[in-house]
Amino acid sequence: MSGVWPYIAALIPSAGVGFLFWLVIKNMIEGDRKERLAHSQWDAAHPETPPVSENSKGADK
Repeated sequence: MSGVWPYIAALIPSAGVGFLFWLVIKNMIEGDRKERLAHSQWDAAHPETPPVSENSKGADK
């Protein structure tokens, strides 16, 4: 059993870096999903009004 510990000690840093990578990517994807949801909710709450051009102001008079 004592011959296994060097292999385990060699794999722990790689597993730690892999876990940190997974954690960062998971949070990035989750943040993107929440940002897209907030953006779509804001778009639904604030409908876009058509832009008023210089020419259309004179037509109202």
